[in-house]
Amino acid sequence: MKIAVLIGSLRQGSYNLQLAHTMKERYINKMDLDIAEIRSLPFFDQDIELNPPQAVKELLGKVARADGVLIITPEYNWSVPGVLKNAIDWLSRVDKVLIGKPVMTAGVSPGMMGTIRSQLHLREILASPGIQAKLLPPAGNEIYISSAGLKFDETTSRLVDDSTLRFIDRVVDKFIELTRQ
Repeated sequence: MKIAVLIGSLRQGSYNLQLAHTMKERYINKMDLDIAEIRSLPFFDQDIELNPPQAVKELLGKVARADGVLIITPEYNWSVPGVLKNAIDWLSRVDKVLIGKPVMTAGVSPGMMGTIRSQLHLREILASPGIQAKLLPPAGNEIYISSAGLKFDETTSRLVDDSTLRFIDRVVDKFIELTRQ
């Protein structure tokens, strides 16, 4: 199963990127996670949406070919980072490659609240008419990882907290089931 991954942080040492790598390694026998490049996307511009730059075409193709999408995002100012919103805006236009696509969300924060507000906004965005993604119900399926400094290994840059990993295991199994429907 091919899953396109969008990461809402561009920082190389991002806990959200570390979570993506942890999941890519942990679920290698269940799904093939392919991290999409969103750093080089231009700002969404309706004047060029019918003939977008190559970076946009590559993102659209990657998501269109994927069986599902995993979005891992930090929280900036109680919402989704602009770079992630920009990528989603490109995906919501013309071919609208997210319509009906299974999408799972997750997020990591060094703070106590995880990425609750960011993911609430993300769910609203993913329900909009140009997107209409297929999401797991929120109850029991929300991956908000807080206190990241205590849950990631500094040496390996991987999530190592057992209870968090077991929880993610359960959510991933539900997402795989949703994707197969």
